[in-house]
Amino acid sequence: MPSTTEIDVPRGLKGVVVTETELSDVRGLEGFYHYRQYSAIDLAEQRTLEDVWHLMLLGELPDPARRAAFLARTAPLRRLPDALRPLLPALAASTAHGGPLTALGAALSIAAADRGIRPLYDTAPDRRVEDALFATALVPTVLTALHRLQQGEQPIEPRDDLGYAANYLYMLTGEEPTPAKARAIEQYLISTVDHGFNASTFTARVIASTGADLVACLVGGLGALSGPLHGGAPSRALDTLDAIGTPERIDGWIREHVLAGDRIMGFGHAVYRTEDPRSRMLRGVAESFGGELVDLAVQVEARVEAILAELKPGRELHTNVEFYAGVVMHLCGLPREMFTPTFAAGRAIGWSANILEQAADSKIIRPSARYTGPAAPAPLPAA
Repeated sequence: MPSTTEIDVPRGLKGVVVTETELSDVRGLEGFYHYRQYSAIDLAEQRTLEDVWHLMLLGELPDPARRAAFLARTAPLRRLPDALRPLLPALAASTAHGGPLTALGAALSIAAADRGIRPLYDTAPDRRVEDALFATALVPTVLTALHRLQQGEQPIEPRDDLGYAANYLYMLTGEEPTPAKARAIEQYLISTVDHGFNASTFTARVIASTGADLVACLVGGLGALSGPLHGGAPSRALDTLDAIGTPERIDGWIREHVLAGDRIMGFGHAVYRTEDPRSRMLRGVAESFGGELVDLAVQVEARVEAILAELKPGRELHTNVEFYAGVVMHLCGLPREMFTPTFAAGRAIGWSANILEQAADSKIIRPSARYTGPAAPAPLPAA
């Protein structure tokens, strides 16, 4: 029997409020989410990633003067630390089959040790913010360096004159991206900076509640994000479009998989019961590029919803952020193995903001579990 201090909650903590936050919220029934007091979609459509970074970590949208100061403050933090640079080739080689995300945590841990990042519990609030800026600025540089090394190419140094998203594409490809591609990736990154208490954010906050150092919390978030049911889906959603191939195959493919009970990657969300606003925005970004892939994606989206309404009436299933995210990233020249790492490059900002918020409340997160194994105590069998 549970003790008087235990409370039954739904599996997966669905719908359970575990803390208060000033950072973001998702209103799933409305199809709306926001960062602090601003619509996340409005931010993605009208602001830069640096503005959102400033908002999440420093608490306000910057005016032009503060924006310039923030850019000057963060640009030097993008550069690889001297202690990490010679170790990256070995990290890249040892994780070549897993891609750059598998080595990112180790690289960040090395950089944190070199910087002398201390446990949150032992660090003053101002230093925590500096550590968060350092880590989030470094993530894109490390990811692109690891990817290039795994492709047999040399890392490319960041440029101070390029914004976060443009720099990311430049360091990945070696070519300065067109404004349209840089802006498309920037809008994607902004749209995925934070999203309520998703699995990776909650993981990062649990670790932060122990007083661990900020990078240890980020590494925990990375582990959760790597799963195909969380951040690992964009490439799989694009695989769905590849499997369908042509418009005339759409209905047959969808019916076969729906009737078989298969999961259609890129559709459905744990919170939204309407269209995912991130998907709606990214569909518009994709349509601004146009092309056969975009046309196919739009048709697949419409037919999945129609066929589900026919075969499983009453079941609401719409595209989630991963469906059009994969299309947009493909159109901007990102290889599929970089889709989830790109997600991480944006989400690291949201994790960092949540880690800082959690660190201000030192109460450790320590839930209970109901034991369902054999009755105890049992006599030990003879040795």
